[in-house]
Amino acid sequence: MILDLERFIAAEGAYWSELESMLDQLESGTTSRWSLTELQRFHYLYERASAGLAKLATASAEPTTRRFLESLVARAYSEIHETRQRQHRLKPLTWLLHTLPQTFRRHVGAFRLSVYITIAGALFGGFAVTFDPEAKEALVPGQFRHLMDNPADRVAQEEAAGAGLTPDGMTSFSAQLMTNNIGVSLKAIALGMTYGLGTILLLFYNGIILGLVMGDYLLAGQGVFLAGWLLPHGSVEIPAILIGGQAGLMIASALLGRGERRPLGHRLRRLIPDLVTLIGGIVLLLIWAGIVEAFFSQLHAPILPYEVKIAFGSMQLVLLFLYLTRCGRRTESAPAQP
Repeated sequence: MILDLERFIAAEGAYWSELESMLDQLESGTTSRWSLTELQRFHYLYERASAGLAKLATASAEPTTRRFLESLVARAYSEIHETRQRQHRLKPLTWLLHTLPQTFRRHVGAFRLSVYITIAGALFGGFAVTFDPEAKEALVPGQFRHLMDNPADRVAQEEAAGAGLTPDGMTSFSAQLMTNNIGVSLKAIALGMTYGLGTILLLFYNGIILGLVMGDYLLAGQGVFLAGWLLPHGSVEIPAILIGGQAGLMIASALLGRGERRPLGHRLRRLIPDLVTLIGGIVLLLIWAGIVEAFFSQLHAPILPYEVKIAFGSMQLVLLFLYLTRCGRRTESAPAQP
């Protein structure tokens, strides 16, 4: 078969240029992790360039084009069959705007289960305090004994104090809250090694405490104070703990391996990058929640109106929802196959 070189090069040149561009991104380290469709596209371009090189080998002319294509195919072959561990540069902005929300969405089923378990616990705690006010004695742990106070009395004390803690006290309180909440989240993750049983119990118990407190304050007619106190930091803190439960349930799923034929070690190794990403996100969220709780949530009316605190917490919740559900979606979509 006689090859029309000019027509052949004109038809294939765009594919070669696309392959060269993708190789430049790989070799310079400027590209983020590719999706499956992008990898398939890269392999398709490599196969097409290889087929083109085979056709050019039969032509005696165009040695420059043939050498260019040989180099292109060799570079692509090296990338496809690379066995050395690639060194990735840390890109905080890419991680924050793409990697973290994308990782969250890949395992959103585990997050939903974490939410359902916590809601079940909250309903249990709410009903318990509604039908038996003495349930607080049995359910509230020692470090939260202040919750045993009558809600109306506590609101009166907090409003009389106004600004609450001193600046030094706020700083110490913020650090204490960060440490405690990060510890709870890490426990939820680590308890995934109990095949999820420990994670489920921890989420359910946290839900009980949340439902008990909400029910107690609502029954006492202190719903506005509760929203103004809880929303500013709780709109970030509670989702962070739920993400901790999500990570723990991911570990449990890997251990159970339903529908998986890969060995356990492979399943756990494959999960590690996503777990590290979620842990990083949890730490950031809880650091912010600790700062807000110590320096904002503890400021009560008349110094800071409850409407302002409720609006602030609601805005945070909406922004967090949009971040987790929308950020990084553009890079999840891949170019169409020809």
